[in-house]
Amino acid sequence: VRFQSCDGNKKIHFGSSDPEDFRVGEDGVVYAERSFQLSAEPTEFVVSAQDKETQQEWQMRVKLTPEPALTGALEKDQKKIEDIIFPWQQYKHSSSLKRQKRDWVIPPINLPENSKGPFPQELVRIRSDRDKSLSLRYSVTGPGADQPPTGIFIINPISGQLSVTKPLDREQIASFHLRAHAVDVNGNQVENPIDIVINVIDMNDNRPEFLHQVWNGTVPEGSKPGTYVMTVTAIDADDPNAQNGMLRYRILSQAPSSPSPNMFTINNETGDIITVAAGLDREKVQQYTLIIQATDMEGNPTYGLSNTATAVIAVTDVNDNPPEFTAMTFYGEVPENRVDVIVANLTVTDKDQPHTPAWNAMYRMTGGDPTGRFTILTDPNSNDGLVTVVKPIDFETNRLFVLTVAAENQVPLAKGIQHPPQSTATVSITVIDVNESPYFVPNPKLVRQEEGLLAGSMLTTFTAQDPDRYMQQTSLRYSKVSDPANWLKIDPVNGQITTTAVLDRESIYVQNNMYNATFLASDNGIPPMSGTGTLQIYLLDINDNAPQVHPKEATTCETLQPNAINITAVDPDIDPNAGPFAFELPDTPASIKRNWTIVRISGDHAQLSLRIRFLEAGIYDVPIVITDSGNPHASSTSLLKVKVCQCDINGDCTDVDRIVGAGLGTGAIIAILLCIIILLILVLMFVVWMKRRDKERQAKQLLIDPEDDVRDNILKYDEEGGGEEDQDYDLSQLQQPDTVEPDAIKPVGIRRLDERPIHAEPQYPVRSAAPHPGDIGDFINEGLKAADNDPTAPPYDSLLVFDYEGSGSTAGSLSSLNSSSSGGEQDYDYLNDWGPRFKKLADMYGGGDD
Repeated sequence: VRFQSCDGNKKIHFGSSDPEDFRVGEDGVVYAERSFQLSAEPTEFVVSAQDKETQQEWQMRVKLTPEPALTGALEKDQKKIEDIIFPWQQYKHSSSLKRQKRDWVIPPINLPENSKGPFPQELVRIRSDRDKSLSLRYSVTGPGADQPPTGIFIINPISGQLSVTKPLDREQIASFHLRAHAVDVNGNQVENPIDIVINVIDMNDNRPEFLHQVWNGTVPEGSKPGTYVMTVTAIDADDPNAQNGMLRYRILSQAPSSPSPNMFTINNETGDIITVAAGLDREKVQQYTLIIQATDMEGNPTYGLSNTATAVIAVTDVNDNPPEFTAMTFYGEVPENRVDVIVANLTVTDKDQPHTPAWNAMYRMTGGDPTGRFTILTDPNSNDGLVTVVKPIDFETNRLFVLTVAAENQVPLAKGIQHPPQSTATVSITVIDVNESPYFVPNPKLVRQEEGLLAGSMLTTFTAQDPDRYMQQTSLRYSKVSDPANWLKIDPVNGQITTTAVLDRESIYVQNNMYNATFLASDNGIPPMSGTGTLQIYLLDINDNAPQVHPKEATTCETLQPNAINITAVDPDIDPNAGPFAFELPDTPASIKRNWTIVRISGDHAQLSLRIRFLEAGIYDVPIVITDSGNPHASSTSLLKVKVCQCDINGDCTDVDRIVGAGLGTGAIIAILLCIIILLILVLMFVVWMKRRDKERQAKQLLIDPEDDVRDNILKYDEEGGGEEDQDYDLSQLQQPDTVEPDAIKPVGIRRLDERPIHAEPQYPVRSAAPHPGDIGDFINEGLKAADNDPTAPPYDSLLVFDYEGSGSTAGSLSSLNSSSSGGEQDYDYLNDWGPRFKKLADMYGGGDD
């Protein structure tokens, strides 16, 4: 159906009187809304056209007549398919034939998407005017025909009928550009190709889709109506230039619905959400949840497709609530003289969002603390105000403080808030009296006193004061803390200081004429407290020290030139009791002035030199009288030890005596002598120890030559004895073999369990009682005698048997071995390389004839 307006600019909305069966699109196309069977009689319904602006409406009656069912052949004949002629011909409304124009652009072919067929569905017939005289073949090329996606469009090569083989989807390909060709049987082109454009007409087959299923936005509380909140966006895959892709938005629901169910609205075309009502209060409602619907077909609720999404709008906090104190007056207490102590907690309430600048409280004092003894800090977790002491408070001066404090937020209140911007409260702080330390006045105390003050003299009075005027306490007690030289004492009751020794300015405990002593004052409070004070004694110098010569030793030459000795006078006193000094030589003995002369070269220095031409080398004691400039004068005679020596042309000593005398003092010489004596004693002790060791060695020496001792090679096998029976030793085993008693004579029970068995043993030949001549016989007899007479002879398991294997031995005598007759030509020096055990053999056989 078509609607034609006089001005041509009216925006028309079509409607149907039977919307359940028939729907009219915005473009005037009538659609069947459902499948139903038409009756033989015409079906009538009314189509209305309404002006969207003026709401003016026009109506038109439509009659729908069903087509009779035709046979296939008849249906083919009845269908009218547009012919495309090569070359394409255009006819005007008049029947006259116009001039042909080749290669014209063919109008596009519109084909709805999602067509239900039947397929293949004919679209157009392509024909050349030369097919009457020639046998032609038709073909189409391009995407959708012979190019991917192939096979969508086919053409009958004989009749030229162009058909589509399956439903099209505009969302995949919106249009196809094909080219039709006509060739003869030989493949020669008889016509120029014709471009065919097939547009896929959009159908509303896609629902709107939101970019996000949940949208998050924020809006400050207290926002005015019309405040922008957020934008939601949906997309539709259908043609955005047609109604199928034109979306409209609306809010389906709002939760919660307070204070109004319509707190927000949405722009139906852009999706912008804005506020439409006042009353957003975060303290009441912190979050709103909106269900947003997007519908295509320009929001037509009947024919449009829709989808939903969720918009979550958080109400952000603004400072619309000032902090409020929970009480009008707060109380606290603090001990005196304490600092950095929290004395009171100020609590406030704030309905704004915690831990934000609109909630964080700041405290300030508006009165009651002119000297700045308190400050108020904010606890970041609890938002409490912590009243803290920053300067010590004296109970005797201030016993109570009444502070006025105010609390406000970090950011100012929002505009239009009627509440007061801040809250005030009073803080009452009580000061607690505590026992304070006494203090000396003045501290330190300076006293000027001449040195030499005798012991027992009263020096000064050094007392302290107790700041606790309101406590019941007795008087203070004094004691000494530090007195390096132990010169002073203090009276424990009245603080009077007297001397216990003579004050000496030259003491090592006096620095820059100042002597420091420390005293303690203690009370009897609970708890007891004490304080210290320093007494500084400035000691004035008196002439109590005579000058002395420095250095005490000097060296000069035997002759007049060069022989000058420079000396210096030192005096522990200070000006005017020190230099300039007077130097002179005493009258006695007369040899001093005869041999020496002294000349003063400055206030502190003088020069001593020989008066005679030659003085024999040696050490001389020269007394020098030195007098200071004090009033009265103080003088002393100092001995200068002068070493006179032989000198070279440069004035340096050349004799050895000078080196000893100058290089080694008395202490060094004594030390050297002591070292020599100690060394001699050590040597003597070592000699005595060696002699005693030799005696012990001779007493315990074996009866064999140490060089022949082979005990180092003995392998001892542990043969444990029989316990207590080991105490009964068979001493007869140590006797000579011929004097051993038979075993039968032994009393029963004396034999140990580990003794040799009683059965017959091999009998050794009885040695002769006469001593065998020679060294070996003497050796055996001596060893046997020693074993017979030794009451501490070892038991059987360590028995040492001494015997001489001579002519009576079954093994024969070894004396027949004559080293001189056998192996005499051999060189036995290699035995020296076998170790100390073979040294004897090396000496016997390799030592030569002697």
